[in-house]
Amino acid sequence: MTEPAAPFVHRLRPRYAEIDLQGVVFNAHWLTYFDEASTRFFAAIRATPAAVVFRDFDVMVVRAVLDWQRPAGFDDEVVITVVPTRLGSASFDLTYAAAVEGRPACTGTITYVSVVPGSPESTPIPAAIRSSLEARLQSA
Repeated sequence: MTEPAAPFVHRLRPRYAEIDLQGVVFNAHWLTYFDEASTRFFAAIRATPAAVVFRDFDVMVVRAVLDWQRPAGFDDEVVITVVPTRLGSASFDLTYAAAVEGRPACTGTITYVSVVPGSPESTPIPAAIRSSLEARLQSA
């Protein structure tokens, strides 16, 4: 068995509008950050959204679990790793680990179901995407 590929890493900086009155990233924005990281993750595995997603492959979120550890503030560099941690026939989990200055800030696991583009009907994960996910699969 081969070793999984290194985790995908996405970096971002919280904008002023994403900071709440406590001076930290408002909790709902973590899902937006993880969504942005997943878009870049799929582009990195050659499932570029403009070329593949919405035409050959689409997903719906069916479950999202977040665990907050510490704050991220305005313009902090947030480093998010993305790894597939479960792979079913039509669904999969991506696990996200966000850190600021090397310290955990927020982790999350999101379950996605592969759907027929433009429809809520589930469908098996396309072979090329499944292969890319399998190559990066790690235990949660």
